[in-house]
Formats: sequence, C-alpha cells, structure tokens
Amino acid sequence: MDVIVEQKLDSDCKLVWKVITDPNLMRNWFFENIPDFKAEVGFTTEFPVDSGERIFTHLWKIKEVIPGAKIVYEWRYKEYDGIGEVTFELFHSEFGCIIRITHSGLESFTQEIPEFSEESCRGGWNYFIKDRLTNYLNR
Repeated sequence: MDVIVEQKLDSDCKLVWKVITDPNLMRNWFFENIPDFKAEVGFTTEFPVDSGERIFTHLWKIKEVIPGAKIVYEWRYKEYDGIGEVTFELFHSEFGCIIRITHSGLESFTQEIPEFSEESCRGGWNYFIKDRLTNYLNR
C-alpha cells in the first residue's frame, strides 16, 4: 500500500530541492532535531521523535538521488520491525513546482500501533507537505 501526497508550490524547484535536502532548512519545516542530512546515496542518519506516547527513533538511509528531482529514503525505526521507503519527487510546472511524496511499505509495520496506519501516515505527510513546507516556502 502506498500513501501519495502531492502539493503545488509557488516556488522554483531549485529552491524546493534545497529546502528538502539542506539539514539547516529541513529543521524549519520537517523534524527540528535532524542531526545531519546529505542527499548522497548511502548517507544514514538517526534521531528520536517523541509522539507523546511512544518514541520513534527514525533510521534513514538514502537509496537514490537524482539531484534537483528525486530522493529516496529507506525509512525504519529502531524500536519497531518494518521497513518503508519514502520518495520525494519534484516536477517543474508553469506556476513553480509540484512535490510528490510516495510512502510505501507501511504494511511491513505492526498495525497495532496507530501511528503506522494508512490514515496516520497520510495525515502526517499532509501536515508536513501541505502545511509546514508550504507555509515555510511562503513566509
């Protein structure tokens, strides 16, 4: 099952790429405690996210990079079995840029934890992309 979220952005794709790959900028709209990030195949990072009820230590590994257009993360958690993949894709348009997030592999995580549901995943990506990223770019 894939969760796909798309958003039209009134920004140039070059700027959007920078905002989704520069850790100093990512901390402003994505996760503020990302220790480091590099858009390079093989790069890994780890950081905890506290949901209030549980800790989710994010383990990311970059699997594919097409500079300015696409980046693919392996997305896992230290505390839970399962492995997902998140793809960020950028498409030029007449008004700016379209960003598409595809999150696959949700079914590999236990469905006993509400945060791993399709609804929660979709809600999270809508929040990050349609709210946080859009507002950050429009500030």
